[in-house]
Amino acid sequence: MNFNEKVVLITGAAGFIGKTFCNDIAKNGGRCILVDREPRALTDFLRDLPLVESGPHVAISTDLGDMTSRHLMIERVVNDFEKLDILVNNAAYTGDATLSGWVDDFEKQSIDTWSSAIQVNLTACFELSQKLTPLLKNGINPSILNVGSIYGIIGPTFSFYEGTDMGNPAAYAASKGGLIQLTRWLASALGPGIRVNSVSPGGVFRNQPEIFINRYNEKTPLGRMATEQEISNGMLFLVSDLASYVTGHNLVIDGGLTIT
Repeated sequence: MNFNEKVVLITGAAGFIGKTFCNDIAKNGGRCILVDREPRALTDFLRDLPLVESGPHVAISTDLGDMTSRHLMIERVVNDFEKLDILVNNAAYTGDATLSGWVDDFEKQSIDTWSSAIQVNLTACFELSQKLTPLLKNGINPSILNVGSIYGIIGPTFSFYEGTDMGNPAAYAASKGGLIQLTRWLASALGPGIRVNSVSPGGVFRNQPEIFINRYNEKTPLGRMATEQEISNGMLFLVSDLASYVTGHNLVIDGGLTIT
């Protein structure tokens, strides 16, 4: 778990899992390139991130759903850095209950929200992996980590969401399933020089409605939802030298939910 001298780019860096992971990387000596679309959240987080000897952390405000914004970020990274050791495609289009055509019955889910989810959750991951591969080839034991979801490998239990404003749109599941398969493809295409893996978290506790939490916990062998730290622990393993012979793998961190 030594990331001294390593440069790590992570998208969705100002989110719950992103912050935890970046803090863990920095505490273990890694230099972070923080990518997120929320500039104020990025600035605040950058100020609090532990300093490392290899150089200052960098924050780049980017809307991954916008091709121009994405290209400007990639261009800056390529121009400013000689190498990249780890790329973590963590950002996700998750929407919310107020978004029209998202958490709705299947007949009402919109092509616009579908396209937005595919753009952020899958297309951006493809493009970042493609355009940053030359920098990764300059890295030390380089790797790519894609953050998928258990809903990229199993169908949702819709009864979990009854009586809440939560839901599980088709676009989210399809994009995460595509990302997990892209992981396998990239592992074949970029090996042996670059390892490529994915992690598929189950539900993470974030003060969801009690009725949802109770239903989720009842079906989960470990009887509870995950913490951000537990997801970050798995991510750290896959990008570290401890996983030097692991590629094309999808690590499921779900408390056993997908075995029931």
